Amino acid sequence: MYPYAQLDLVGKVSVQVDPPSLAGRWALVTGAGKRIGATIARTLHAAGANVAVHYFRSADDAERVVADLNAQRADSAIAVGGDIRDIAVTERIVAEVANHAGRLDVLVNNASSFYPTPLGTVTAETWHDLVDSNLKAPLFLAQAALPHLKAARGVIINIVDIHAQRPLRHYVVYGAAKAGLAMLTRALAKDLGPEIRVNGVAPGAILWPESGVSESVQQSILKQVPLKRTGAPEDIASAVLYLVRDGTYITGQILAVDGGRSVGW
Repeated sequence: MYPYAQLDLVGKVSVQVDPPSLAGRWALVTGAGKRIGATIARTLHAAGANVAVHYFRSADDAERVVADLNAQRADSAIAVGGDIRDIAVTERIVAEVANHAGRLDVLVNNASSFYPTPLGTVTAETWHDLVDSNLKAPLFLAQAALPHLKAARGVIINIVDIHAQRPLRHYVVYGAAKAGLAMLTRALAKDLGPEIRVNGVAPGAILWPESGVSESVQQSILKQVPLKRTGAPEDIASAVLYLVRDGTYITGQILAVDGGRSVGW
């Protein structure tokens, strides 16, 4: 929690108030066992929300996050597993959360596959993996969650990518999938208002891929960033929190959190 400064009609600071709490609300964060997803889950939880931590292959990581959150506030987090590339699984996950919590207020589509697919190497398997995880799953999770989010006048946040707008060499399928997610964000915002707000956050260089990136590539990327450094998972999580809790008149927008990289590269 942090203070807000309010201005009176003559422009003087008059009142210090706390931002609204998310207490009693439930958020489902996909891919939340580690890295950025775990930080988003922890940030929403710290703001008062209860959190469903989704995982696919990171069960142990997700259970550790849940145990930590429940130690801070009893019965405030659960783990839900499954391969969200499967439509039946997306429906089961949403039902599991709604049955446990009795509601669903926030859906954060964070889970993503990310790896290069130079033209000439693209296969049906890599196409389906990248498109299904980055585009299909967010759509069908939103569809499954629709009645619960409508009842709660809830929020959907999609984690997009600055490369949805500017292509990354050799990531042709990933970039196309994220571009589709950007359009999905705007389309859902148009279709689901006024009951549900839909926004996106587009990270730049936040965490290097787990598979590793050479020092020369890192430096090449950072030269394109006006702030000359990587961001932190907390930067993404803070943007998500703002769009969930504070930006109540914002929908259909995609906020770049990239140190300024997308301004002029």
